[in-house]
Amino acid sequence: MSDSLERAIEHLSAGEWQKAHEIVQKDKSTLAAWLHGIVHILEGDLKNAQGWYRRADRAFPGGDSVQSEIAAARLAVKAEESRR
Repeated sequence: MSDSLERAIEHLSAGEWQKAHEIVQKDKSTLAAWLHGIVHILEGDLKNAQGWYRRADRAFPGGDSVQSEIAAARLAVKAEESRR
């Protein structure tokens, strides 16, 4: 799981939200839901992003926070990997 989510984060960092979307939509984890929300922030679909943030049980940070969200998600994926 985390390998694919790490790839999704790399795509998000590069602004490649479509490629990240292909990865996260196949994953049903809470972490993937958060990344899915970030995908839709990058895409500019904030209403959809809010729904994914609700599924991830996270407060929606707003559309201008995408870079800090990517950084925080990267740390969360690494933390998940270290627990394995």
